[in-house]
Amino acid sequence: MSKKDIINRLRRVEGQVRGLQKMIEEERTCSDILTQLSAVSGALQKIGELTMKEYTKGCIMEYEQNHNEDLLNDLIETISKFKKI
Repeated sequence: MSKKDIINRLRRVEGQVRGLQKMIEEERTCSDILTQLSAVSGALQKIGELTMKEYTKGCIMEYEQNHNEDLLNDLIETISKFKKI
């Protein structure tokens, strides 16, 4: 996933959040608002998953070259943090 892809996805999420604000201002139903919140949450989760995959690949490739245990420890810590999100 390229930097451009991530930025495009984040821009879509930004538009969804603005849509949420408008929905609240227009006093749309709770059901509609919750559906949109779910979509935003799912989109952010997907961005996180794709970013985590790229980060993991990079860490493993660098570890194979340098055998630096700190890289693996950082990866494990990051995965643990991401899992909580």
